[in-house]
Amino acid sequence: MSLDPRLLEILCCPACHGDLAEEAEGLHCLGCGLLYPIEDGIPVMLVDAAKKVGK
Repeated sequence: MSLDPRLLEILCCPACHGDLAEEAEGLHCLGCGLLYPIEDGIPVMLVDAAKKVGK
């Protein structure tokens, strides 16, 4: 399931305010490298729920 492109346009990383890219595993921050999960089609934009995957 893909996110609505309009939603992805307005979302940013809550930790560093970087741009996000949609990947199979979730939303990947291009700035700090955090990966935010998507559960039931809803992005979980909580820093505590994110995983560090690198820059």
